Amino acid sequence: MNTVTKEATKVVTGQNQESFSEERLRGFIKRVTRGYDHLDVEPYEEKVLTAIGSKDEVTKGQITNELLLRGLDLISPEEPDWTFVCANIYLEQLYKEAGQNREYEARERYGSYHDLQHVLAQKQIYSGDILTSYTAEELKQAENMIDPERDRYFTYIGLRTLADRYLATDHEGRVYELPQERFMTIALTLMMNEPESKRMEWVEEAYWALSNLYMTVATPTLANAGKSYGQLSSCFIDTVDDSLQGIYDSNTDIANLSKNGGGIGVYLGKIRSHGSSIKGFKGVSSGVMPWMKQLNNTAVSVDQLGQRQGAIAVYLDIWHQDIFKFLDAKLNNGDERQRTHDLFTGVSLPDLFMEKVEARENWYLFDPHEVRDVMGFSLEDYYDEEQGAGSFREKYEACVNHPDLTKETVPAIDVMKRIMVSQLETGTPYMFYRDEANRQNPNSHAGMIYCSNLCTEIMQNQSATTVDEQHTEDGKIVVTKSPGDFVVCNLSSVNLGKAVPANVLERLIPIQVRMLDNVIDLNNIPVLQAQMTNQKYRAVGLGTFGYHHLLALNKIAWESEEAVEFADELYEKIAYLTIQASMELAQEKGAYPLFNGSKWHDGRYFDHKGYTSDAWNQLKHDVQTYGLRNGYLMAVAPNSSTSIIAGSTASIDPIFKKFYSEEKKDYKIPVTAPDLSPKTVWYYKSAYDIDHQWTIEQNAKRQKHIDQSISFNFYVRNTIKAKELLDLHMLAWKSGFKTTYYTRSTSSDIEDCVSCES
Repeated sequence: MNTVTKEATKVVTGQNQESFSEERLRGFIKRVTRGYDHLDVEPYEEKVLTAIGSKDEVTKGQITNELLLRGLDLISPEEPDWTFVCANIYLEQLYKEAGQNREYEARERYGSYHDLQHVLAQKQIYSGDILTSYTAEELKQAENMIDPERDRYFTYIGLRTLADRYLATDHEGRVYELPQERFMTIALTLMMNEPESKRMEWVEEAYWALSNLYMTVATPTLANAGKSYGQLSSCFIDTVDDSLQGIYDSNTDIANLSKNGGGIGVYLGKIRSHGSSIKGFKGVSSGVMPWMKQLNNTAVSVDQLGQRQGAIAVYLDIWHQDIFKFLDAKLNNGDERQRTHDLFTGVSLPDLFMEKVEARENWYLFDPHEVRDVMGFSLEDYYDEEQGAGSFREKYEACVNHPDLTKETVPAIDVMKRIMVSQLETGTPYMFYRDEANRQNPNSHAGMIYCSNLCTEIMQNQSATTVDEQHTEDGKIVVTKSPGDFVVCNLSSVNLGKAVPANVLERLIPIQVRMLDNVIDLNNIPVLQAQMTNQKYRAVGLGTFGYHHLLALNKIAWESEEAVEFADELYEKIAYLTIQASMELAQEKGAYPLFNGSKWHDGRYFDHKGYTSDAWNQLKHDVQTYGLRNGYLMAVAPNSSTSIIAGSTASIDPIFKKFYSEEKKDYKIPVTAPDLSPKTVWYYKSAYDIDHQWTIEQNAKRQKHIDQSISFNFYVRNTIKAKELLDLHMLAWKSGFKTTYYTRSTSSDIEDCVSCES
């Protein structure tokens, strides 16, 4: 070993300086590399010492940066565990900063949890609800549950993501909260209203699930739980009424939700088309595009807690007369007055349209307002109850054949081509297969699904809110509204790459469902109809991430029948445990208000899925006897950021690359696929090299067990032929998909949705 003498180097801190201690630095390196004996630490140590010794003066921050930069340089597919060493170095910095800001000794790593709550409540960062809801003894009990050793589970990029975006700081951005304290604050917040005799048991279970990275909560819950601002739900879906009042009221509601961190899905299909009549005056309506421009301005101007601009997806029916303008809305060429670059787009597709595309037949476009006036019904209110037959195609054909109804005739394939051109250039529109979504809707007795959300995994009943009357009363203006179903998404996700190998699903999912259910009652949503809908359906979305990670750990090739069967068995098990957990909660707390008459209630949900084993039959009987706590239960979100925090792969997607660098403002973070080793490397095939038919087959098996939907991306080369992309869409539709998310081309720059991450 080469010993480098450093007596000349001074460590400068503020006005103080001290001699540099080589021995202390070597001890620090030994501490942060503990447990990684397979790494070649000596050359790293000597490079750090040499770099520091070349300086006359150095700050402690510069020493930390030198340690980090030298460590990051060593992260590679051959030695991926340097990421954990770098995480340990950064943890030491966090411990030190938190200790200084909270005035406790940093060597303790974690200070008093009660004091943290008190200080941040005084600074109005925390709401103070934990202090008023729990006793000092309970908070001491919570502090004793905190296990600092679990901080060592983080990769460097996971820890940096958590620290930069989610840990509580003061108003000057100084670190106060540490990782395990964020998890404990989430656990205490979500269990706040549980019975006092049991709640600390539930707190311990929730903390166990979070701190072991077996699951993640949704981004808004991760960021806002325990704080004095923001709300806990991921995203929302609004249905816009075809009236000036309805359009502007919706925009106000969307702005209020966006400022609190919610992503928004908006159904525009009821709005009359360009050239439609208003109050009998023909040709005067400007259609949906001006209202999209208004929403675009809202997305840009009303940001989410100062962190990012609002995120809004708009959906339109494929038979709407404005569909071509809508499909061109994100393109980079053409009339800028017709462009909404900051919105995401989705199309609502009936089976009949896909049949017409396949048969190369004509498609007809209508004005929804004229359909209501002439036909006496709203075409968007119908769907095909069976494959190949049903009320939508009957109503559609009636519109086609009515002599007084204005219609535009276009080849169906031409509409599909426009969809695919936009997808290859912008990644959108998303595809929403409305017939399948409604056929599989467990609450079809209570409403209709018109579209999905910002990330395409939510399928819940929707309806527009309407203004009934306005009058003055005691010097005040009173507005009476009939509330519609304003969808709320409450999400969290199982980390398959950690929870399945640890064999903890049976323990994990019950606490996860309880946490999700409690979000519903704790949330303070600023839009009242959303609050009412949340209570009415008590909808949650338990999802998953880390699927490719799990396949690699199990040495299952993505392109194999084994992977298809694995997806089927795994998601059936998750479905069973989730439904069982909600049924047990219903026994304890009561069923959701609309349970009676649902497919859960009469057993059709289980029959349609073909769940006939003894275990499923018993669960079906239990659900019919005791009810379900939650009207919607499962949804698989994109969760790209939260999967990074948890050290696994995103959602159900294959990885992009085995090794890449994450770009930050002034540096890069090398990242490897999780648990990359000679044993797993072959099983990490890139998304762009995988035969996507295998991905579709797996997702078809998965979708059978998910009552809502899945954020499913297409990964295609920029050289893909139109027919190849069309074939993928046709296969997804025929396989029973309810939605597809982005079409990710190697040539397109797509901005990820972060609102639904969990």
